[in-house]
Amino acid sequence: MRVLAFGTYDVRSHPRVQVLIDGLRSRGHEVAEANARLGLSTAERVRILREPWRVPVLVGRIIACWASLVLRSRRFRGPAGPDAVLIGYLGHFDVLLARALFPRTTLVLDHLIFAANTAADRGAAGGLRERALSLLDHLALTAADVIVVDTDEHSAMVPEQLRERAVVVPVGATDDWFAASGTAAAMSDGGEAGHLPSFGSGEPYVAGAGGTVPLSVVFFGLFTPLQGSTVIGRALRLLHERGAPVHTTLIGSGQDAAAVHADVDELPSVTWVDWVDADQLPAVVAAHDVCLGIFGTTDKALRVVPNKVYQGAAAGAAIVTSATEPQRRVLGDAAVLTPPGDAEALADALAELAGRPERVRQLRLAATSRASSDFTAAAVTGPLHRVLVDGRR
Repeated sequence: MRVLAFGTYDVRSHPRVQVLIDGLRSRGHEVAEANARLGLSTAERVRILREPWRVPVLVGRIIACWASLVLRSRRFRGPAGPDAVLIGYLGHFDVLLARALFPRTTLVLDHLIFAANTAADRGAAGGLRERALSLLDHLALTAADVIVVDTDEHSAMVPEQLRERAVVVPVGATDDWFAASGTAAAMSDGGEAGHLPSFGSGEPYVAGAGGTVPLSVVFFGLFTPLQGSTVIGRALRLLHERGAPVHTTLIGSGQDAAAVHADVDELPSVTWVDWVDADQLPAVVAAHDVCLGIFGTTDKALRVVPNKVYQGAAAGAAIVTSATEPQRRVLGDAAVLTPPGDAEALADALAELAGRPERVRQLRLAATSRASSDFTAAAVTGPLHRVLVDGRR
């Protein structure tokens, strides 16, 4: 089947789209691309929603990208046209253009987020703005023939009259994350854990008088309510107060960053860097013992399994994340799960792992095994493949 990946998506910022492309190719589909990157992150788009005077910036970018997409799409129309068009993540507007350009072609929308719900999760909900975003969600979903979501909980959010179009495709991880998993393989051969990457401005953490090698922990992503980054900050403060041998690397920034800084600044056991290049991030994560997931208590936080959980597992790190139904379903016993919003429980879990290196090793191997079987591009795209080939959901 010929598939055209279409839209303003950016695979470096949002690798989910690359997972879908790679997965479909691995299953024998011929996938071409017509891509004009918008150049705005999710955080920047939400900022525009919160500050309406910035909307002309978004409109101007979309118009420029759409002009490019219209030109690029010309070679994919007529007899050379695709059997299906895959509209990449954050494609709420792009699917409307795709419907105009390919009126009789099956449109597959990767609807990983609902615009109204995401804005509400980041404090930009209410009134006319929320109604406008709900309308945008409705228009995008209505334009699509196949609606791709990442969890059963998100599938239930699709309007009932459109729900038969929905197919659940887990987020998965790209090949570069699996390539970085040599750390876990080395451990299984008797290698040593706890080697920290040489980046950032913080001084290396030195363990206490006992000389114990500290447990190395990493968190990366946006510091937002969904992530529960303030929970992480409080847990790191508790670990410091207990003298637990844990060193944590924080990577990223976001709306809750200031609150986290208030908890962790001046802690010798925490290194914080605002940015790591996407090409380097898998190796950085793989150099740590533990990758943290999300710990928020918002409605959305209870419905998702975040990128970092799939990616951290693929890179061979032990996963510690919140005990939500979607994450429990995906991870099973291949992770440590703590109650959402509970900093004390997170600190307890990390302190326990710091004293049990064999348990850490087991968790890393379990995460690697689960990722290899369930989180590859080929594995996660199975449901979408079946829909495209024979309509089975």
